[in-house]
Amino acid sequence: MNGSPTLPRSCLARLVPHKTDPEQQRRNGWQQHGILVVSIDDKRLSWPEQEMVKHVAKKLFGDKLGRR
Repeated sequence: MNGSPTLPRSCLARLVPHKTDPEQQRRNGWQQHGILVVSIDDKRLSWPEQEMVKHVAKKLFGDKLGRR
């Protein structure tokens, strides 16, 4: 025994939710289902890429709420 707390043993242990990495979920969504989830503020996107994402989103879903 190393002194660290142990998880309770139960037949329901498999139902305990596990925290997943959001970036990994986005990657899996793209690779497995062809679904792209991207934040417009993602620093990995250049300005033209951000504008392209905005254009596609506006075409598919309309203007953002609260903007006129």
